[in-house]
Amino acid sequence: MKKQYLTFILCLVLIIGCATSPTGRRQLMIVSEERAISASKQAYVEILKPYEQQGKVDNDQALKDRVYRITERLIAQAIKMRPETKNWDWSIKIIDDPKTVNAWAMAGGKMALYSGLVIQLKATDDELAQVLGHEIAHALANHSAEKMSVAMATTIGVIAVGVAADRKGLALTGAALAAALAVQRPNSRAAESEADRIGIELAAKAGYDPRAAITLWQKMAQVGGKGPPEFLSTHPSPENRQKKLAEYVPEMMPYYEQKGGRPIYKL
Repeated sequence: MKKQYLTFILCLVLIIGCATSPTGRRQLMIVSEERAISASKQAYVEILKPYEQQGKVDNDQALKDRVYRITERLIAQAIKMRPETKNWDWSIKIIDDPKTVNAWAMAGGKMALYSGLVIQLKATDDELAQVLGHEIAHALANHSAEKMSVAMATTIGVIAVGVAADRKGLALTGAALAAALAVQRPNSRAAESEADRIGIELAAKAGYDPRAAITLWQKMAQVGGKGPPEFLSTHPSPENRQKKLAEYVPEMMPYYEQKGGRPIYKL
């Protein structure tokens, strides 16, 4: 009887807590976007705090200016795609960590880029636009709330949140903790593919070459070495990612050739 009751509750959650992403994909969404944004604001401050205390945030003015210029153009296109995001408190911070090749985004447009991604990949502006467009796409598609929802909907997820909190010593609880941990957990394969599709469009419309998405992942593959087979990973393999992105290029080239619009957003 207890098992049947739990099954009924889970089914009810799945029915009530469903949403549709910008690409039409069904998402489990028991955490609202508004709640995810609120939680992410608190989590963002907590995640950046140790880096700021060490003077490792935004200390390279030339890189900051470069990233801001690209991000502003991408956000302008994101707002065109989802006009309500004009009211988001968009923000990006550059973390001085030459060994880390990474970037991430939280709900509401809270982002971070590690300097190692630029240094180790020797990334061009077009390639950086692909990275940043991809992260902005995660925010547009509400992937933070989706990951929080999946974690909170499972017993394993709740336990994992508690264990991770103890290990990381994060001064957060509840939804804010879930938002912080969501940044550190991988997106699903479907969410990554979705962000690739939205991100390459944002970049092309902002005037950045969509072909850079392919060279970006060629560089990622070289830096990452031989990764696990795709079926063992939640992320698409670099080879399959390059292939899929290459299929998008002909559709995106007209946007790029039009050079996009003038930025309407300032960080």
